[in-house]
Formats: sequence, structure tokens, C-alpha cells
Amino acid sequence: MSDTNASEQVVAQVLIVEDEPEHADVMAEALRRPGHICTIVHGIEDAANELRHGSFDVIVTDLRMPESSGKEGVNGDGGNAGMRVLELAGELQPDAETIMVTAHGDVPTARDAFKHGAFDFVEKPLDLVVFRSAVNRAADQAVLRSESGELRELIQHDGFEGIVAGSEPMRRILKTVKTVANSKIPVLITGESGTGKELIAQAVHNNSPRSAKRFVTMNCAGQAESLLEDQLFGHVKGAFTGAEKDREGVFAYADGGTVFLDEIGDMPLAMQAKLLRVLESGEVVRLGSNDARHVDVRFVSATNRDFNTMTADGSFRQDLFFRINGAHIHLPPLRERREDIPRIVRHAIARFAGDLLPGQATPEITDAALMRLTGYAWPGNVRQLINVVENMVVMAIGDRDDEAETVRVDVAHIPAEISSMDADGLPESSTTQAGSLAGTSLEQLEKQAIRETLKLTGGNREQTAKLLGIGERTLYRKLKEYGLR
Repeated sequence: MSDTNASEQVVAQVLIVEDEPEHADVMAEALRRPGHICTIVHGIEDAANELRHGSFDVIVTDLRMPESSGKEGVNGDGGNAGMRVLELAGELQPDAETIMVTAHGDVPTARDAFKHGAFDFVEKPLDLVVFRSAVNRAADQAVLRSESGELRELIQHDGFEGIVAGSEPMRRILKTVKTVANSKIPVLITGESGTGKELIAQAVHNNSPRSAKRFVTMNCAGQAESLLEDQLFGHVKGAFTGAEKDREGVFAYADGGTVFLDEIGDMPLAMQAKLLRVLESGEVVRLGSNDARHVDVRFVSATNRDFNTMTADGSFRQDLFFRINGAHIHLPPLRERREDIPRIVRHAIARFAGDLLPGQATPEITDAALMRLTGYAWPGNVRQLINVVENMVVMAIGDRDDEAETVRVDVAHIPAEISSMDADGLPESSTTQAGSLAGTSLEQLEKQAIRETLKLTGGNREQTAKLLGIGERTLYRKLKEYGLR
């Protein structure tokens, strides 16, 4: 794509692997003109680290990097360093496009680069117009592939209906779901209220051999012990006043399928003992009966409470915790996976528009509104975001000009309590359980946050600093520190 239509060029995350700092800076400056966000590293080890922890659309690498000799599989003269970057990119960033840059360009080298998955091959000394065009075309290809994948996710696909998972933490969670679904082991889902625990529980069932059987949800919160026992185990006629006929409980009703016990941390202690017996024996006894019935159910449970504290103070049985915690899936709060917010917003708009505007074009949301939503902390997580988006769509429809073909959802449609908040007003995060971010350095987290925010703002540093809640001088210092351009 030429510079004449650079204004229409997508914004891409670009990793530049170049051992000569001056050359790297020239490349980064050339790519900043169409708005790309560049991360510069000068060796194979730093490149491998970025590929493991970052997220990129295009990777530009020099072929020969003598300083990287003997590292990460590079030979003694560093002559194959670029090829090693291509290999790592294929393993760690398979959706990214790669471009090889070299002063030793010949046909065999080019052929080898393409064999390793290179999108293009550019010779030094660089013609910056040619170089920029190659990166633009690679960015178009990578983003098109990504958007196609997102579209497939937005179309409710088998087994994961309603789940929008673009971020790496959520993709890992869905991979875990697929892994554990085929077994019978109990699954414990933890996370703050509103993070989508029931959707994950449903996905476990949908991807299991039990998918053709019943998926039954039982909320354990706010239930009197006697009522909860009756609902779970059932009763026989005459078991208590008002028991005029036999009634099977949830366990029997879900025989062959899956029982999802939501808010299990709120279950009374006496009921915990009875649930433990079911888990251990697979048998249930209805109220008023002495006959045990064997049931075959898969147990999935969820809570927003801290089981470590509860088992320590005796409010939750430790033996029951061990039983239900066969596989543990922790859902991070929305503020820790902000890259999912635009996808969730667009998914919600499309869903609500289908009900409110049947047969009409899906409403569009402005970049400014999307930025504001992405910058908010969302203490109520996905549930709160969905409710806000529904309200915004309704308000936007009401404000639509009769002559307008498409409804535009803008900042003005964001509720006041949301729009008045910015990054400086984010509530402090609750204690986060070890999970998707474990092992990730603070440096990598900060760098990725800056990269993603720059991309969201189209490279606007003033807006980026505001969304991140830092001063522009601090942002410029961080950009220099992390090799971001």
C-alpha cells in the first residue's frame, strides 16, 4: 500500500529486530508516519522475549546479527539470526506476518526466508518507500486475518456461545476448557462477579461427551438449608407438610449431564457435608426416603470468594474444596484484559441491534466512545459492560436522525457515572489470584499496556497518556526505555 492512502492504513504492532540501532530508528520513524506502533530490540534474546510476552501484527528482522551469535540457536557468526527469528515467530506468533531485511540479498536466501514463512524480503540499503509499502501490506494481511478470526468468534460458534475471547488470557482459558471438558473431573471456576463464570461452565458442558444431556444450574447463594437440600436431592410424597407428590432433585434431573453449582462458597456447612457424600459415592437420597439412587453427573462449580480464607476459618470444608477443585479455571477481571473490551462491545451492539433494529445496518460506535469504555475499570466486569452497551444502543437509536442510514453510538450515549471516570479514577484492584499473569514481569505488562493503548489511540501520545493515567513526559520516558516508537 502506498503512502497516498496511508491515512486509510490500519495501525499495526510492529516488532523490529535489528542489531544496528541507527538502522532500527530509521525503520521505526518510517513506520510511524502511517501510524504503526514499533517495538525495537537489538538481539535474538530480546526478540524471543518479546515474541513470548508481546503481541504483534508484523515482525521485521535483519538476517545477520553478529551480536546474537551462539544465542537461541543462532550459529557462530550470527548469519542465521533472522531465520531463527522467523522460526520463533512461527511458533509464538503464528498470526503475525514477517519481513526479512538483509544486505546480503540473493535468491537462495530469499527462497529460504519464504520457506520459513516470510511475507516479504527487502534488501539493504533500504528504500523507505518500498519498505513502508511492504510493512503496510503485511499489516493489512495480518489484521485482516485477525479480524476474520474475531468475526468467527463473534458468530456464536459451537461450544463457546456468547464468549468473546481475543486476549491471550481468555484464549488460554478456552484452551483449558477444551482440555478438561473430555474428562469427568470436577471443575472449579473462580473470579469476580460478572466475569462470565456461567458461560465458561456451559462451555465445559458443551465441549464434553455429555453435551447432548442436560446442563442444570443451581445457585447456592441465599438459599435456606432445607430448601436447598430439597432442590438438590428431591423428596418423596409425604416427606414434609406440602409434599403432595414425589419430586426428583437437580442431581437426578441432570443424570448423564452436568450440574453447575454457582456461588458454592455460600453453601451452608451442613449441606457441604451432604454434597461431599454425593461426590464420593455418586448416590443421592431423596428427603423422606431411605433408598439411595446412583447418579452420573459432572460437577462444575463457581465462586467469587476466597477459598483459602474460607477453609482456614472453617466456613468451607477443606475436604470438599479438594473434591470440587479437580481443575481450576480463574477468570481475570475485565480491567486485566482490556483488549477484549472492543470485541465485547461490538459483539453486544450487534446482538442488541438484531433485536432492536431487525433488518437494519448494525450501529457503529465511534473511536472516542470505544476509547472511553476501554479506559474504564468496570468493577462489575462483563455483566456491567453489557448492560451499559445495551443502554447506549437504546439511547443512540432514540437520538438517530431520521435521515441517517446508520445509528452512531458516541460518547454522549455513555452513562454519566461511566463517562466521568478516567484512568486516574480506577478503583484499586482486589487481590488477584495467581493465574494468567503469573510469571509475567511488570516491565512486560507495562510495555504491553502502552503498546495496546497506542494502537487504540492510533498513535496519539496525548490521548495515550491520558488513558494510562500518566503524564506525557512519563510516557515519552517509557517509550524510550522500552524501545517503543
